[in-house]
Amino acid sequence: MIDLRSDTVTRPNEAMRQAMYQAEVGDDVYGDDPTVNALQALICELTGKEAALFLPTGTQANLVALLTHCQRGDEYIVGQKAHNYMYEAGGAAVLGSIQPQPLDMADDGSLPLDKVAAAIKIDDIHFARTRLLSLENTHSGKVLPLEYLKKAFEFTREKGLALHIDGARIMNAAVALDVPLSEITRYCDTLTLCLSKGLGAPVGSLLMGSKEYIHHANRWRKMTGGGMRQSGILAAAGIYALENNVQRLKEDHDNAKWLEQQLRGIGLEIAAPGAQTNILYVRQSAEQAAKLGPWMREHGVIISSGPLTRIITHINISRQDLQMVVDLWQRFLTNQA
Repeated sequence: MIDLRSDTVTRPNEAMRQAMYQAEVGDDVYGDDPTVNALQALICELTGKEAALFLPTGTQANLVALLTHCQRGDEYIVGQKAHNYMYEAGGAAVLGSIQPQPLDMADDGSLPLDKVAAAIKIDDIHFARTRLLSLENTHSGKVLPLEYLKKAFEFTREKGLALHIDGARIMNAAVALDVPLSEITRYCDTLTLCLSKGLGAPVGSLLMGSKEYIHHANRWRKMTGGGMRQSGILAAAGIYALENNVQRLKEDHDNAKWLEQQLRGIGLEIAAPGAQTNILYVRQSAEQAAKLGPWMREHGVIISSGPLTRIITHINISRQDLQMVVDLWQRFLTNQA
C-alpha cells in the first residue's frame, strides 16, 4: 500500500534494524545506557543545547516540556491549531493543571507577537500566570522564518517568558531553509524533536534545554511513565536517523513539490502555500472526498480524504509511487465527470 496519511508510518530499513540489533544497552533510568547517552549527546551537538532527554513519543515530550516550564495555575500561550494544544488530548490541562491560552495563527504558521503581547496576563490574583510562549515548527508543513523566530525570542526576553518550540518536524525546517539546525534552535529555550516521522525511526522523541531544565524534566518523564530502561535499542535507531536521514528529507520536499504540480495539472485545488516541506493540502468537496478515500484504498493508496485532504511524503514513498497516485486520482476524476 502507498500510505500518504502521515510520515509517522515510516518503517526502519535494514541498516537501521542492524544498528538496533547491535546496540549496547544499560539502564537509562539510572543514566547508564551508553547508546541513549550517545543519542542525547549527538542532539545537543546539533542543537547547541546543554542537555537532552530521550522519550517514547512526541506527545509525552511536549507534555513533559510543559510540565517542566509551568506549575499548576500557570498558563502557556499557543496556537489555536498547534499540536500541543489541539491534538494531545488536553494533557497539559488535565495532568498539569496548566491553562492554555490559544491564539489564531497567522497564515505562515506564526503567532503574531502583538496578539501574544495582548494575551499576557498582568500580575493579578484573578488570572493564571503567563509563563511560556509555545511555537510549532513546522506547522502544517509551513516553515517559521528565521527573522520571526529571532523577534519572538527577543520578545520573550523582554516579557519574562520562556520560549518552547514543538519541533516534531524541525529537521524539515532546517533542510528547507538550508541552515544548520542550531541556526533555528538558538532562538528558543527548549524544543522537542520527533525521530519517528520523516527521519524514519520506529519510535522516540527528544527534549532539549539547559542542564537544570532537563534535570527537572527527567523527574516528569519518570512520573509520566517514560523511563524505558534498556532503551538503547530504540536510541540506536535515532542515532542512525540523525546521521543518515536528515539531508534526504530534501527528497521528500522535492517529491511533495512535484506532486503539487501534477495535481494542479489535473485540475485539483491546492491550499496555500502549497508544499514548503513534505506536506500539502488538497481542497475538494465533502461529497467527492467521501468517495475518494475508499476508491483510493481499493486501488492500493491510503489517504485521509476530506474537504481538506492532507498528503505527506516520506522515506517510504518514491516518485514512482506518486506518479501512480496522480494517475489514479485522474482516473477517479474522469469517472466522476
